Amino acid sequence: MADSQKIKRILVDLLTAICAGTIVGTAFFFFQNSNGFAPGGVGGLATITHYLLDGSVNWSILMLAFNLPIFILVCALIDRKLGFYLILYMLLQASVPELLAALGAKPYSLLNNGADFNIVFACIATGVVSGVGFSFMLRRFGASGGTYAISALLKRARPAMNLAYVSFLMDASVVFIAFFVYGMRITPVICTLLNLFIANVIVDHGLGGLKEGYKFEIVTDRPDELAATLMERMRHGVTEVRVHGMYSDTDKFMLVCIINKRQIGEMMKIIKSYPGTFASFTKVTEVFGNFKRRVH
Repeated sequence: MADSQKIKRILVDLLTAICAGTIVGTAFFFFQNSNGFAPGGVGGLATITHYLLDGSVNWSILMLAFNLPIFILVCALIDRKLGFYLILYMLLQASVPELLAALGAKPYSLLNNGADFNIVFACIATGVVSGVGFSFMLRRFGASGGTYAISALLKRARPAMNLAYVSFLMDASVVFIAFFVYGMRITPVICTLLNLFIANVIVDHGLGGLKEGYKFEIVTDRPDELAATLMERMRHGVTEVRVHGMYSDTDKFMLVCIINKRQIGEMMKIIKSYPGTFASFTKVTEVFGNFKRRVH
């Protein structure tokens, strides 16, 4: 059983790295590479270098040249397994654009001879699609690219260093450099900022989990009746906790129930039908275990 679980974990790791690299590489080919703005981090530096060299050096080669040495150091100094998956992720990210070009695919800027091209739409699409790939890597490995790798290496050398500050400085430096590289025009800078913002929003949602819910804590003196109603109409389990009200100096019960977002209105109606009941709720970003509805 242990061996089968280990094999399953390795297969999931491989699939995650392959899917994430493919998604990010696809986003870069269709929406980012030739559209006059740079993503954040190490990939952004590779894109800026490609632009400065007037495309004489292949973008994929620059991506590998900028990132692979960093990932190899991670593999040697930080975590061999993590370094391997980051290298695989980067190889896919760099090779997918070449494969798409070889298959005759056209980037967004060339579709319909560029008649419908809009650089703002391009940076939005880059942020959305690449953000999905980044979130896959972060959820599975806690890392999504060269910025993390550099931060991890610096953290090893200086444990007290703030990794979030390092990541911010790297992204800010790309935005600063982009202003001068792209002819001191404000549009590429805005597109770079917009791309970073959207990608981070998508990553935040991805890290938040697919099973979002709302946890209700309901204080009542009619726990059995209310719990039966909740389980019948909401079709979710209910946990009962004995509590003591300090203001009234009386023993009561608190019912805990996690529901879906679309069930909030129904939950409110149920609670209002029990006078004297007090309730509060908070958002739950991930639910593990059995969150399925009860089958009657």
